[in-house]
Amino acid sequence: MEILLVLLGLVMIGFVLVPFLRRTRGGIAQVPPGHPDAADPAAYGFALEEQLDIRMPGPDQDLLDVLELVQRTQDYRGAQQLLAGTDAKSELRWQRVQAFAGAAALELAARPGGAGEAPGGQWLRAWRAEAPKDAGGAAVHAEFLVQQAWRTATRGTDEFRIIMEEARAACGDAALLAPGDPVPYIVELSVARGLAYEHKDFEQVWLRILDRAPAHMGAHLAALHYWCEKWHGSRELANSFAEAAAARAPQGSLLAAMPLFAVFEHLPEVNLVSGFYQSQVVTRAVHGALHAVHSARPDDPMAAHVRHLLVFFLVRGERWAEAMDQLIHIDGHVGALPWTLSPDPAAEFAVYRALAVAGYEANGGSPATLPH
Repeated sequence: MEILLVLLGLVMIGFVLVPFLRRTRGGIAQVPPGHPDAADPAAYGFALEEQLDIRMPGPDQDLLDVLELVQRTQDYRGAQQLLAGTDAKSELRWQRVQAFAGAAALELAARPGGAGEAPGGQWLRAWRAEAPKDAGGAAVHAEFLVQQAWRTATRGTDEFRIIMEEARAACGDAALLAPGDPVPYIVELSVARGLAYEHKDFEQVWLRILDRAPAHMGAHLAALHYWCEKWHGSRELANSFAEAAAARAPQGSLLAAMPLFAVFEHLPEVNLVSGFYQSQVVTRAVHGALHAVHSARPDDPMAAHVRHLLVFFLVRGERWAEAMDQLIHIDGHVGALPWTLSPDPAAEFAVYRALAVAGYEANGGSPATLPH
């Protein structure tokens, strides 16, 4: 384990190690500290930390191209066209709605306006004003309001509730513009969490989603937050929701990975040791997630979300080779759990990646032995 500590000191000076990294463990062959070939992620073709994209969990070049165009020209029409050409019930459309809303929110945060300067995100305002009947713009606006509430207001305050109530109304407007579109209702799941919907009211929103897109992974992840112990449910309700989703998952669906997300949502906050990550509960959830990504379509946009969470669990469980197998699929993008919970997602991901490389090499692995 000493080599891992040396490595951590190199890649993140000043990083506070969690308890499981401080312990010692036998059975791992040691690579001499300072060895030129010891635990070098660059040897595997991995991106430098400063090159990691924190905006998305995986590649979507069409989205990036349109975002660059919209933000450079402040003309919303590229975003409008991209969403119009994206299947309303697809995971990709939900991710693109989130991305456009997030971009507008970040622009506004960077340029709040005042003193003669126009606020950021004017393209979204223009979109809603010039194309009020456009379903894509309405969905992005609803998600923008949700993100604004969580980013700029404190839960429980009047300001938070006012923004969330506005978001709820925007969700209703978006739903009327596209009756078969699940996205407005998926946005409302976050509103339900923020406004503490009663269980029966939440279930009504959830049933509307199931009627439109019963296997929507993004919707299930959003709903899981509501059912967690830290929000409006319990560990038991969250696990039950996740297990039920996995049980009814169609062939090739990533819903089989839902139990792993439920485990993550209820991790103990202190005294984490590898024994927990090698327990039966975690092992079963990890195996379900591994099966899900192996069975899913290679282009499934939600696969990256599952793979990022697998890296977290596989590294903590010291399953180095399996962690490396996930890394080769997702490296370069870190806009997913668990990294987005950190103030510096790229640095957090880089630490886990470095640990995976160190553990892999300490057990005889090398760039030559890693399949691509």
